[in-house]
Amino acid sequence: MCGIVGAISNKNIVHNLVTGLERLEYRGYDSAGIAILNGKIERVRSIGRVASIKEKVTAKKMEGFLGIGHTRWATHGGVTEGNAHPHISNDQIAIVHNGIIENHEIQCARLKKIGYIFESETDTEVIAHLIHYFYQKQNDLLKATYSAINELEGAFAIAVIAINKKDQLVCARKGCPLLIGVAEGEYLIASDASAIIPSTKNIIYLEDGDIANLNVDRFEIYDKSFQQAKRSVHESKLDLESMELGPYDHFMQKEIYEQPRALADTIEAVIDNNTFDVELLGKKAEKILLNVDSVLILAAGTSYYAGLTAKYWMESIAKIPVNVEIASEYRYRTSVPNKNQLIVTISQSGETLDTIESLKHAKNIGHEKTLSICNVQDSAIVRESDLVLYTRAGIEIGVASTKAFTTQLACLFILTMILTKINKRISNKDEKKYLDELRLLSGNIQFAIDLEPQIKLWAKQFALKDNALFLGRGIHYPIALEGALKLKEISYIHAEAYPAGELKHGPLALVDKDMPVVVIAPNDKLLEKVKSNMQEVKARGGILYIFADGDSHFNEEKDIKVIRTPRHAGIFSPIVHAIPVQLLAYHVALIKKTDVDKPRNLAKSVTVE
Repeated sequence: MCGIVGAISNKNIVHNLVTGLERLEYRGYDSAGIAILNGKIERVRSIGRVASIKEKVTAKKMEGFLGIGHTRWATHGGVTEGNAHPHISNDQIAIVHNGIIENHEIQCARLKKIGYIFESETDTEVIAHLIHYFYQKQNDLLKATYSAINELEGAFAIAVIAINKKDQLVCARKGCPLLIGVAEGEYLIASDASAIIPSTKNIIYLEDGDIANLNVDRFEIYDKSFQQAKRSVHESKLDLESMELGPYDHFMQKEIYEQPRALADTIEAVIDNNTFDVELLGKKAEKILLNVDSVLILAAGTSYYAGLTAKYWMESIAKIPVNVEIASEYRYRTSVPNKNQLIVTISQSGETLDTIESLKHAKNIGHEKTLSICNVQDSAIVRESDLVLYTRAGIEIGVASTKAFTTQLACLFILTMILTKINKRISNKDEKKYLDELRLLSGNIQFAIDLEPQIKLWAKQFALKDNALFLGRGIHYPIALEGALKLKEISYIHAEAYPAGELKHGPLALVDKDMPVVVIAPNDKLLEKVKSNMQEVKARGGILYIFADGDSHFNEEKDIKVIRTPRHAGIFSPIVHAIPVQLLAYHVALIKKTDVDKPRNLAKSVTVE
C-alpha cells in the first residue's frame, strides 16, 4: 500500500516526483504530498488525489534538486492533511514511509519522554523523530537512519532527506518493495518501476534489509549488517504505452479487453513448443518436481480464488492432493512440513506481504520445494522461490484484478499439465487434446467479452440492489466467489458466494424478490444439479441471472434471465466464465458512479499486514 518516490539530480526534479506519484496512485489515494529541499524543507500536502498536489506545486512554482513524495493508503490515523506524508521532525528531517511500524506506541512514548512533540496520528512520525534523535548524536544521515530502523519492528520502506544535506537521499526497505532508478545525472527511488520509467529503465531492486545512500554522482548500498553490498542493474520491460489509458474510459475496462492478448502471451511458449515441457520452469525444474507428492497453494484475494480453481485441475488431472490456504492465516498457524510438497505462491505484484511472509514461513519450517506464479520479474516473491511461472499480463493498474486473474489460471493449468507429465499420468493423445483446447482459449475469451451489451442490460437492474448472491458448483464455485468479490470491490454492493448445493443449509433464507441470484451454470457434469438448486431459488420468489453455455438448454422466463457463451469451453470454462462476472461488476459500478479504478478503502498492491 502507499507509494513512495524520491529523486536527487542536477536538474529540477519536481515534475519527476509529481508524475511518479500519478503513476503510483493505484497504491493509495487517500492523500498525497511532496517535500523539496530548497534552502529549507518545503512541503505541500493534501487529502485526496495527486491532482490536488499538482495544482499546489504549480501554484507555488516549486523547484529543487532533491525531494521525496508519497501517495497514502491510510492505516494509522484518519484521512487528514495532518496525517499525510511527508512528515517532518524539528524542521530538519523529512520522511516518507510505506508499511506499518508495529512497535510505534512504545517508540512514541519513549520519544515523548525526551521532548519530541507529535503532530499526527501516524506511525510514520515515530520514524522521523527517531532518525532526528540519532542524527543529532551522529551528524550522519545514513548512520542515523540505520540506527533508527534497527529500533523498528514491522514492515516498511522509507526515504529520508535532511535540511543540511543538499546532496544526500537515504532510503531503506524491510518487507516492503523499494527500487532505485539509475539515470544520467540523477538517481530516483520508487515503490515500483512504473513511477520512474519515463526517466530510466535501469533498475536496482533493493533486497530485504538494504539501506542505500544516494548522491547526485554515486550511490552505495548496504545490507542489513551494514556491510557494503552489490546489487545488479536490471533493464525494466515496462513500456510507457502499457501504462496509458488510450481510448478506454477506465483501466479496468482496458484490462478486461486486453485479456485475449494477455492469455495468448502467457501460453505462447507452450503453443510454440507444442508440448507442456518441464523446462518452461527452468533447468532445475525436473529435479525439484520429480518427487512432488502434494501441492500447497498460498495466496490472497483474487489470487486465492485462482488457487481454488487450480485445486480441481490438479486433483482431477494430475492426481495430486492439493490444499489452498489464505496466506495471512497460514503463516500464523502450526502446520506439518513435507519435504516433498510443492509450495505454490500466487501474486500479481510479487510484493504482497502476507504471501511473501507465508512463503518464508513455509521455508523456515522445512518445506524445500517452492514455485511462484507472478506478473513482475525480479519481485520479492520471485527471488524467494526456486521456480517461477510468469503471467505475461503486462502492467495491471485497475485495483480490481482482471487480466492478472485469468493469466494466473492459465499458468496454474500449465503447471497442472507439467506435474501430470512428469508423473507419467497423461497420454500423448490427451496432451494433444489439452493443447488444442488451449489454442482456442483466447478466442473463447473474446466471445465472452462480446456478451457485454447483454450484461449492460443486467447491470441496470443490479445497480438498484443492496445485496446479491452468487452460486456455482465444482470448479465454477471459485468463479462465483470471484464474481461476488468484484461486485463488492467496485460497486459497493454486498455480495456473497456459495456452492449452489449449500443453499438449503442457510443462504436460502436470504432469497426473495429483492435478492438477485447470479448462477454460473455451464454445460458440465454438474449442470442438472445446478438446475435443481435454481428451482429452489425460483420457488422462493428469487430472480435468477444465469451465465450459461449455448447448449445448456435453459428457457428464459419472467424471473429467469440467461446469457449464453457461444459454446462450452471444456476444461477452460472457469476462465471463460470469469469474464462475464468482471463485466457485470464493471457496468454496475458505472451506473452507480463509483470510482472504478480506485475503489474506496482499497489499493492495488497490499504491502502491509
